Amino acid sequence: MRFLLRVLSFLLLVTGVLVASVDAIQSVSASDVVLTPLGVALASVGPDASDTIQSLEKLQADPMPWSVASRWLLLQPAFAVLLGGAFLLWMLAYRRPAAAGRFAA
Repeated sequence: MRFLLRVLSFLLLVTGVLVASVDAIQSVSASDVVLTPLGVALASVGPDASDTIQSLEKLQADPMPWSVASRWLLLQPAFAVLLGGAFLLWMLAYRRPAAAGRFAA
């Protein structure tokens, strides 16, 4: 399980750094701060992802906590969400070293 969490954390970290690099390049070329929202970044993956994002962004009659949170999360900068997710997964997979030390019996 830890291995899977570490691999997912690594993939989110790499993706977050790539998205941050693209945002930095766009910001330099536009001479203004450009931050790609997570919804736009996910929608650019493909048509299925775009349909899913559009269904999540629709305002529903019952404001369930997870739908409100997902709408809020889709509006946040993609690099921040991805790097935060990588950090959370890394924390879940972290194992503290033994208190006695590395060479204890």
